[in-house]
Amino acid sequence: MATTTASLQTDWRQEWFEIDDATYLNLASQSPMPKVSIRAVQAALEAIKNPHHKDDSTFFEVPNRIRASLAKLIGGKPEEIALTSGASAGAMAVAYALAWKPGDEVIIAKGEFPLHYTAWKPMEEREGLKLKIVAPRGRFMTVDDLIAAMTPKTRVVSVSLVRYDDGSLLDAPRVAAACHSQGALFLLDVSQCCGAMKMDVHQLGADFLVCAGYKWLLGPFGTGFFWIRSEHLSTARPAPFYWMAVAGSHNFSELNFDDPRPGPNARRWDAPEWASYFNFNLVAMDTSVELVSRIGPERVAAHNGKLIDFLFERLPKDRCVPASPPDAAHRGPYGCFAARSREKTTELYQRLRKENVIVSLREGNIRVSPHLYNTERDIDRLISVVTP
Repeated sequence: MATTTASLQTDWRQEWFEIDDATYLNLASQSPMPKVSIRAVQAALEAIKNPHHKDDSTFFEVPNRIRASLAKLIGGKPEEIALTSGASAGAMAVAYALAWKPGDEVIIAKGEFPLHYTAWKPMEEREGLKLKIVAPRGRFMTVDDLIAAMTPKTRVVSVSLVRYDDGSLLDAPRVAAACHSQGALFLLDVSQCCGAMKMDVHQLGADFLVCAGYKWLLGPFGTGFFWIRSEHLSTARPAPFYWMAVAGSHNFSELNFDDPRPGPNARRWDAPEWASYFNFNLVAMDTSVELVSRIGPERVAAHNGKLIDFLFERLPKDRCVPASPPDAAHRGPYGCFAARSREKTTELYQRLRKENVIVSLREGNIRVSPHLYNTERDIDRLISVVTP
């Protein structure tokens, strides 16, 4: 069994160009582009020399493939998916799509990724809603913390499935059940796990998913998606939208915009100018998401779980402590640790960067986020720097 696992791991490592000058353990910040995605962009660059070789259908081929691939990955439908420039775009879409009443509450968690603040805080002044920031009562944010903060005025709970600063995994179905029992909506940011953990929108129970495409989906910066449950499409407030979302816009010779209305799907929230084989970001995302599906998120989760367990076992106990849940079942596809003080943690991070061990420093924790191209040797390299 060990031989088979090693063989599979070696095979998948070949999907990336080797990073010669660093030990890269920072995929939760940005993924290295797989070879297949780089080559797809190069092919698109060549193709744009002769745009007359492509007909109008080209504008829809790549986006449609991405929607289908993402839908398969999350258990949704292609028509429920908008292609965006990142997770923030999806949260903003929700903020503008809902009809608000003064006093409506939006609940977020203290220390959440900033998009949850920047999406909702301005809406206090604009719509009269109240942003409620919930602090954890223990070491990690829990479902009980969020449920205890809910009131009859709670309209939306907006949180991450996996926290960016400590890797803790939220029991999303319980939050969803609590929301829906009182008519509230549930927005999940899945940027730090989609593509690296098995995911089904129906099991999660969310009303909306937002996700960056440049992390575990292995795409380039400036990509992402927004998923909306079908039943909410008909109740979304009117708003400006990308012209290609109009029904019939695929026929460029007969465009009619006397009364422009979006079609009955999520394309109205697509980032403008997403269309075309010549959109290099989407060409790369197309091939990257297909690679994610071939690999299988479960394989990434299992591989990373073992590496983070190995990291936690090897940490020098006299100077470092895990800052993520020790049980892999309660954390996402990466792990965090810290020194005995915030100052010493910063010193360790700076030492790691100086030695070209690439990790992230997030809210006083050192975040270690490997992928299939990493091995125990990379964790050993990190430990050797942390333990001089």
